[in-house]
Amino acid sequence: MSEGPERPPTPPSSPGEPIGRRALIARLGVGLAGAAMAAPILMSGRSLVPNALYEAPRKVKVGPPDHFADGPTFLKDQRVFVFREGKVFHCLSAVCTHLGCTVQLMRKERTQEVEFHCPCHGSRYRGDGTNYAGPAPRPLDYLRLELAPDDAQLVVDLARTEDKGWRFTL
Repeated sequence: MSEGPERPPTPPSSPGEPIGRRALIARLGVGLAGAAMAAPILMSGRSLVPNALYEAPRKVKVGPPDHFADGPTFLKDQRVFVFREGKVFHCLSAVCTHLGCTVQLMRKERTQEVEFHCPCHGSRYRGDGTNYAGPAPRPLDYLRLELAPDDAQLVVDLARTEDKGWRFTL
């Protein structure tokens, strides 16, 4: 049996020339195979990015100024101390600068001065947040206080630190 005349290879089609059936099926096959391989790769990459951000908010309303008595008030959920002296407020972080434990407020027996003690590794801070004993490398952070415009509550900005002498006055 003779196989008919051998066909010359078809040259690639030019933009104005219609594409042959074989070429169309080959291109579709390559495209579908590429999509089938790309889909799992893209889904694997997407799984590395979370859909939700599970961080605590950086600005937190802590209550109206009238709810704070003169002296220090500890806010457990935010891990901060809010100090009030009349109409003047300031806020100290209760996070130890050594390893992040929550410091505790202590009063000296004779003078009733405020100090902070870290229960984890023994760091000690004066009432103004200055470290004086233990492994803590730096003082406690002063945090920014603001007044919320909508309901006049104090707002602590946990992401913004201030200088040691910073105060918020009503």
